Amino acid sequence: MQKKHNKGFTLIEVLVVIGIIAILAAIVVVAINPARQFAQANNSQRWSNVNAILNAVHQYAADNRGALPLGLASTSVSTEVCKPGVVPATCTAAGLVDLSMLVPVYIVAVPSDPLGGYDLTNGSGYKINVTSTTSGRVMVTAPKAELAQTIQVER
Repeated sequence: MQKKHNKGFTLIEVLVVIGIIAILAAIVVVAINPARQFAQANNSQRWSNVNAILNAVHQYAADNRGALPLGLASTSVSTEVCKPGVVPATCTAAGLVDLSMLVPVYIVAVPSDPLGGYDLTNGSGYKINVTSTTSGRVMVTAPKAELAQTIQVER
């Protein structure tokens, strides 16, 4: 009499392998932490945008004998920058700083925060102010920075 040998895996073996794969997948997801990765990516974009705004303001000042853009000259309090495409009169009426005169000569477009502005209709999410009127020092901040970071540049 011959014995018949079944080829394949038992149910227990398959369940053990699935369990091991699930544990490894959970470890990888915890190690990668996608929410933290997205927050870091947003903060990197904010650093880039803050520097771009500040560079555009200083290039404008260099070309105009040290004069800052009109809406910025009187801003000693940190004020939100108007987002691109909004009519300048609407920006000033909303109490926002209009930097549209920098486009397209000094910057392609005024950037917006990845999560949007405080003034959801017209705000870009970035704030700007003149910290010293005598030396023309300007500070740009990204108040919506994630992971408890402070993103601000002053020159």
